[in-house]
Amino acid sequence: MKSDPVRTALVTGGSRGIGAAVAWLCAQRGWAVAVNCTRDTAAAQAMVERIRGAGGTALAIRADVADEAQLLAMFTRIDAELPPLGALVNNAGIVDVAARVDGMSAARLQRMFAVNVVGSFLCAREAVRRMSTRHGGSGGAIVNVSSAAARLGSPAQYVDYAASKAAIDTFTVGLAKEVAAEGIRVNAVRPGIIDTEIHGSGGQPDRATELAPQVPMQRPGRADEVAQAIVWLLSDEASYTTGALLDVGGGR
Repeated sequence: MKSDPVRTALVTGGSRGIGAAVAWLCAQRGWAVAVNCTRDTAAAQAMVERIRGAGGTALAIRADVADEAQLLAMFTRIDAELPPLGALVNNAGIVDVAARVDGMSAARLQRMFAVNVVGSFLCAREAVRRMSTRHGGSGGAIVNVSSAAARLGSPAQYVDYAASKAAIDTFTVGLAKEVAAEGIRVNAVRPGIIDTEIHGSGGQPDRATELAPQVPMQRPGRADEVAQAIVWLLSDEASYTTGALLDVGGGR
């Protein structure tokens, strides 16, 4: 691990699951890491201490990406306390309890899209303002965390979540083309059934294991397996890859 990183990677929703795995791997690859969380500051701080203990640079920042004022304050702290921003991983996202569309409230839908879509747009906006050569930056990379649900629709479970991730796919392709000549690459990773805590927040803590037989590889994925794909897309090894939607779903 490098002791003096040059660029910062912001990982939203970085306190658990895929986000935590990405934060740790980014640090191992020499990035300074801004570990964002919405509520679990203890988990975010634990990741920061783990990174610092291994010789890296990290900062925990609590901010709800659906709240523009909190989001702007987060970027202000990164500007002030960490090296220049070079990467954004739009990982923060929510699911809700399983429901049909005819049972969903407006409040549920508004919150789903506020976090999963609007939050990602606003974080990307701020990242582009800092990284784009058009704005005096030196380039960078954005990886949006989508979902295989964007292709599958998640009927009778969470069509709203699936639709929010389909929006992320389109956002990825459009933004990639918009900033390709400005030194910024934009890609998305679409995880399949991954064994993380997000299933519990949707009221189905055993979902990953129960759905494993539907996966050609016959097992759920791990957070670190998704993180490897994300961090590769952030790296110079992916220098000619932009606008890509990479499925990490065991063949499902």
